[in-house]
Amino acid sequence: MVSLGIGILGDTLDWPFFEAHHRDFAERLSAWADATLPSLPHDDVDEACRARVKALGKAGFLKAAVPAAHGGLHATLDVRTLCLAREILAARDGLADFAFAMQGLGTGAITVAGSPEMKARILPAVARGERIAAFALSEKEAGSDVAALATTATPDGNTHVRLDGEKTWISNGGIADHYVVFARSGEAPGARGLSAYLVEADTPGLSITERIDVIAPHPLATLRFDGCRIPLENRIGGPGDGFKVAMATLDIFRSTVGAAALGFARRALHETVSHAKSRKLFGGTLGDLQLSQAAIADSAAEVDAAALLVYRSAWTKDRGAARVTREAALAKLVATENAQRVIDRAVQIHGGLGVTRGVKVEELYREIRALRIYEGASEVQKVVIARDLLK
Repeated sequence: MVSLGIGILGDTLDWPFFEAHHRDFAERLSAWADATLPSLPHDDVDEACRARVKALGKAGFLKAAVPAAHGGLHATLDVRTLCLAREILAARDGLADFAFAMQGLGTGAITVAGSPEMKARILPAVARGERIAAFALSEKEAGSDVAALATTATPDGNTHVRLDGEKTWISNGGIADHYVVFARSGEAPGARGLSAYLVEADTPGLSITERIDVIAPHPLATLRFDGCRIPLENRIGGPGDGFKVAMATLDIFRSTVGAAALGFARRALHETVSHAKSRKLFGGTLGDLQLSQAAIADSAAEVDAAALLVYRSAWTKDRGAARVTREAALAKLVATENAQRVIDRAVQIHGGLGVTRGVKVEELYREIRALRIYEGASEVQKVVIARDLLK
């Protein structure tokens, strides 16, 4: 892994979206990532993910994923810090970005709506990297349409509910210590009849029925719930609040998906410029050709456009906006779509090297694809944006 330093961010940290503590965090994380990530395991995806969670926790960077009252950096989650972390990590190591992101997303619902006892029990261990978190929302027939969830939570006496059903495409599935699970509790039809529950990984009746292999290896799994008895004290928020809790969580973390895409795109642009300057042909370099220069200019414009939208959304949320649904949707849509184009150009400019396993731009080409799908596909983001404007 090459040492990228803080310079890969360009002048972003000089923008008015950021404060001194953001610049300090970015400098420390960049230096740590360059020094530490190359030595962590890479072959076994489960071992590699656990090692990254542990290392990020030991270094104190997972504190950004929980509030200060439970060992975190800020009184409330600072979305700009989360975005900087994902951008910096993604530019170096996609699995490190994944490990960081899931610690936040997998406990975001607890931060937003968990009981004081639940927060005290779960969040400090997450910040230390001693507990791996997961967010279990998606089902085979309910991805973008959350209201179509079929997993059920039925009363089991006065103190428990029973979970039955299946979740799939669950990040950290199989290695998580807990899952935040959304299920149909029946208070009302559709999205108003969902509730959220904290489910420990060793709960009887919870099983991993499938490990899912994807083009950019990450720990993903299908979960099965067969009569899992969950104490009512493990409910996150009130009965029927599941959809509200899920949307509040995604409202915080959707912008960070754009930030991860931005990190991938910045790295692709860095690799493109380096290759164009060094690749000799036709008596000069690849970078001397106007077509190469046009590709580099297009990529630079798309990187900056994405960065402005990502950090506008994060800044708006950090300033106290109750919701940033449209801003976050714009950030995720533009950043992920732009990153796909930037990385595709990088592969093209690298020629045969660009599709050779072990070359960074080939890895980026595999890493970026899922970001246009998860936490709301690009097509869903367009619907969200249009509906907001049409209101």
